[in-house]
Amino acid sequence: MQDYGFERIGKRLFAEHLVGGNFGNISVRDGEKGFFVKRTGTYLDDPGDPAFVPFHGEVPKDASSEYRVHLAVYRKTAYKAIVHAHPPYAVAASLEADEIRPLDSEGIMFCPLIPVTSGDPGTQGLADAVTAAMLHHKLVIARGHGTFAGGATLDEAFQLTSLAEHACRVIAFRKMFL
Repeated sequence: MQDYGFERIGKRLFAEHLVGGNFGNISVRDGEKGFFVKRTGTYLDDPGDPAFVPFHGEVPKDASSEYRVHLAVYRKTAYKAIVHAHPPYAVAASLEADEIRPLDSEGIMFCPLIPVTSGDPGTQGLADAVTAAMLHHKLVIARGHGTFAGGATLDEAFQLTSLAEHACRVIAFRKMFL
């Protein structure tokens, strides 16, 4: 099995407190055949072998519960990797806003607008909403749920995830000084 960096990125997600428990998932596109995704119930810092989800065909029963989002995004975009995390400040901000406009320099430079979408976890509705937003934005927050970031690599998707949390933390801290 090729090393796609799942464990390395999973450990970084934990180290930055962007996920907890066995929440969140990551995936990597495998050309035009499908993608590899974390298996449901496994931990991101110790994911084991990922499940392969074909673009057309039966989805393995142990694929991540958010496979629908990954599948829909890959079918309609050129992203090669997706990170889904549950960063607490980003999730909290999504409960109060329909979009996040970072105030920090990195956020403004790399992701000046982070859309907030809706949909129940694990549903086609969430997949459709996230995909619609990711046609125009590399990063989106599902209201009350978590971030989805797409990139050319897992590292890029991770960096966007980290950026979302940092930007939302800065917004929250700023409010303490007002």
